[in-house]
This record gives sequence, structure tokens and C-alpha cells, in this order.
Amino acid sequence: MQTATPVYESEIQVRLFECDFSGRWKPAAFFQNLTEIAGVHAAQLGFGFEQMTPRSLAWVHSRIKIQFLRFPASEERLTVRTWPKTIQQKLFYVRDFEVLDVAGEPVALATSAWLVINTATRHLVPPAALDIKLPEAGRSALDERLDKLVLDRPGEERHRLRAGYSAVDVLGHVNNSRYVEWICDAFPMEQYRQRQIAWMQINYDHEVLPGEEISIRSCPADGSESLWMVEGFNLARDTRSFAAAVAWQPIPSGESAD
Repeated sequence: MQTATPVYESEIQVRLFECDFSGRWKPAAFFQNLTEIAGVHAAQLGFGFEQMTPRSLAWVHSRIKIQFLRFPASEERLTVRTWPKTIQQKLFYVRDFEVLDVAGEPVALATSAWLVINTATRHLVPPAALDIKLPEAGRSALDERLDKLVLDRPGEERHRLRAGYSAVDVLGHVNNSRYVEWICDAFPMEQYRQRQIAWMQINYDHEVLPGEEISIRSCPADGSESLWMVEGFNLARDTRSFAAAVAWQPIPSGESAD
């Protein structure tokens, strides 16, 4: 049995089925692995899925921002580090991540905000009402606050979909990494041939349940085509399910998207 530590570290390998047409790790794969490793560390600290479920409690992602420094290729070995950082606004449990290559160089940095919900009522349970005491490592991977994302004008619908079996996780709602796939599909393939994502922030506003139809909409945020806002609008409930900011940059010289 592993001893719980403030900073948890795990080695992973980039798998081919997680890569895109250029052979690089897809953004959704980053999210999937970070979420999985956060859950492993939470369990070591005594507040994982198995410990929380009997209490009708669960962790849910509220906000996350990832800075992509490099998109690793298939078969690369990576080290993922994660740690609880602080409680923000007496509401969010903040957790940071580092993704490092075999040389110890960072390929991605992330900060995330988590909430605890009552799985029976689906209501938020604030930290003051809980006995969850997480160690703070006294360090930051990405020293940024995860504030609200504001869309100053309606976006254009890029695609529409219905949440089905493949999108739903153990909590009975759409998994957070599936939103990343929906966001990435809002941009044409040609965009990925010419540019790559520099960073992405997602704020999860309302859960999406099986059978609900979602409209994915986007628009440029600053007129320069380098920053885009994306939202998922729940047509069944007439509410916004999530908002995202996606920043783009040229593909570094020496890296091909083909």
C-alpha cells in the first residue's frame, strides 16, 4: 500500500489510440489522464471514489485550465504530478498538475477547481460542511485564478449532438473529457494542420444527462482568430452547460501537423 503524500507522481505512456492524425496526444487525453490521477491521489488521501460513495458524496470538476507546452507523440513516457493547492472562495478545492517528459521538461501545466456534491440531491456541499482536510503542498504549477468565462456575444453553432451511452460516466452524467472532444470538434481540421492549441480553460456550469441535446457554439474573442470562446448550450434545459476559452498558436518550427 502506497503512503499518502502531498504530491503524487505517476508514470504513464502515450498510447496510439489517444493520438490524432499527426501522431500527437489529443487534448482530451490530457484531461482523461489528469482526472484519473487526481482520483488515485484523492483515494490515497482518504477521499477517493470508494470512500466518498457510501457518504453520497462525489468530486466533480468545476473549472480547469491547461497550458500545452508540447504535444507528446505515441509511445512517449511521461510523469504526471498532482497536489491539492488551496481552497478558493470557500468553495473550490484547487488542485494543480505538471506533465513532464523523460528529461524532466514540462509538456503541460494545469490548475483545476473541484466541488463536492451530494449524489442523491445533486446539490453542492461547501467545504465548511465537510471533514475533508487535504494537505497543501505549497507550490503552483499554473499560478492563475480560474475566474468566470464571459461570452460577450452569441456564437455560431458548429455542431449539435445528443448525450448517449459513450459520453456518460459512473456519476450518470457526461464525463468532463467528453466536453473537450466536443470543443475540439468545433474547429475545422484545417485549423489543426496550421495551428495548435496553446491553452484551454473550461468552466462546467451545469451537468449534462443522458438523452439531452447540446448545441456547440463558438466565436472569436478578440477578432484576431487567436482566442476563441466556445459554449455548450443544453437545448433540453435552455441553460449553458459549459463555457471554454481556447487559445491558438502557430505550430513550432520542426513539428509537422501532417
